[in-house]
Amino acid sequence: MEKIRERFKQNKSLCEPVRLRKRSSILYSTDDKRPQTLEFFGISITVVIVIFRLLNCFLVQTSFVPDEYWHEILNLFLTYGYETWEWKEGIRGYSYPLLFALMYKLLYLMNYDTAYLLVFLPRVFQALLAAYADVKLYHLVQQWESPDVAKWTCFCQLCSWFTWYCCSRTLTNTMETVLTTLALCFYPLPGSKMHSSWKYLCLVSLAVVIRPTALIVWLPLLFYHFCGEQNKLKLITQRCIPIAALALAVSTLIDSVFYGKWILVQWNFLKFNVLHNVAEFYGAHPWHWYFTQGLLVVIGPHIPLFMHGCSLATKKHRILLITILWTTAIYSLLAHKEFRFIYPVLPFCMIFCGMSLAKLQAWRKTAAGALLVLNLFPALYTGLIHQRGSLDVMHDIQRLCDISDSQNTPELLFLMPCHSTPLYSHLHCPLKLRFLECPPDLTGNEEYVDEAAMFFSNPLHWLRTSFPSQSMLPSHIVLFDSLEKEIAAFLEENRFTKQAEIFHTHFPEGRLGKNILIYTRGSGLKMN
Repeated sequence: MEKIRERFKQNKSLCEPVRLRKRSSILYSTDDKRPQTLEFFGISITVVIVIFRLLNCFLVQTSFVPDEYWHEILNLFLTYGYETWEWKEGIRGYSYPLLFALMYKLLYLMNYDTAYLLVFLPRVFQALLAAYADVKLYHLVQQWESPDVAKWTCFCQLCSWFTWYCCSRTLTNTMETVLTTLALCFYPLPGSKMHSSWKYLCLVSLAVVIRPTALIVWLPLLFYHFCGEQNKLKLITQRCIPIAALALAVSTLIDSVFYGKWILVQWNFLKFNVLHNVAEFYGAHPWHWYFTQGLLVVIGPHIPLFMHGCSLATKKHRILLITILWTTAIYSLLAHKEFRFIYPVLPFCMIFCGMSLAKLQAWRKTAAGALLVLNLFPALYTGLIHQRGSLDVMHDIQRLCDISDSQNTPELLFLMPCHSTPLYSHLHCPLKLRFLECPPDLTGNEEYVDEAAMFFSNPLHWLRTSFPSQSMLPSHIVLFDSLEKEIAAFLEENRFTKQAEIFHTHFPEGRLGKNILIYTRGSGLKMN
């Protein structure tokens, strides 16, 4: 009996409830047999991240790049829309747009297909995907490193101004980043216990289908996995080839149905953008741009922490460092460069920032506070103020849909640089729109000049040539204020009056202006 009592006392601790130790407002489970859970004021980290990303979505009210509105093509399902040259040349895939087409169709069947919901539902969907990727990244670092590093990696990810700015936008780069982050969570990182070849290869295949340049990020990771795999033949024949073939086959079938012919979009994308370097038509940068500007802006105020985290890296972190460097170097070889192209490696960088904050002890609170404040300003300024006119003007123009009829249809002329505003993706009604186009020359003609360049070389001549009679004039003209003086004579002689002036940016570049103006001809078709 005594032996039984002693044994009961020794094992009494097994019957006790799990104790929680508190660090400020954050609770951690102390049961080593369970993955430690992170809570903020008693709320699960998952709920916190979802709420944060939804707030993120509604506090980003500005435009970034024209490709954000590539889903103008979705309106072709409604018998109207604008088909850019990318769709005509077959370098855009339908797999990703179909997600939004299904949302649009569902709203239509529910009779909730308002312009507001049609604009914001895809963005909310993208924000929820970003939240899921954030949660999975937290859990990955939690089991790969430590709960402390995971907590600070999550903090850095949520603080990132560039992630805030991009994660809810309908860019293929955004979906590529989400899929890359999710794939990394199942990738066989050295020391990781939650890897799955099937899952990560499926996610990588989806990323490549949506944006073929995703392969740039994954080449070093795939090679590393291949080198470390014991059964290499099985990996190739039973994993890589079947998954890649299935993803490509389904993508090709979808694209072929909508294009009306057999087509391989991924090959066309690489041919135009990499082999023929057509993207250079839209601007070129020096080879070092990503190293001297691009990466610094994307990582932002996290740079000191990232550099410190890299100095703390051990052998198991080497593959992530190689991937970041490789991706930046390969993109540097292309003439056309944009910040969003290297967005997919930003979550990798946040892991090193988390390692840095976890290591800092005496300076941790100061560093975390500075990081939050330094990211807050660019996040709110770029999300709420910078380049918001492009969207605000479409909100004003959308009111014309209510007064449009068969006898009195508004006709709008956009005298702005190409793709300065979204079009039918924000109107959702078949207004008559005319705008300056600038497709690249695909014939090799050295004397080629696009329509936008012709207009801006002599705006008055272009207008008088394009509209020789009063009957051909549009009812509304939309332009930047920087052009107003140049075409003032045309506006005056044709009785156009300024109806609205909408703020766009404090820092106009090139042909842009600080404000967007709407001129209306005569007294008819006034916006409320």
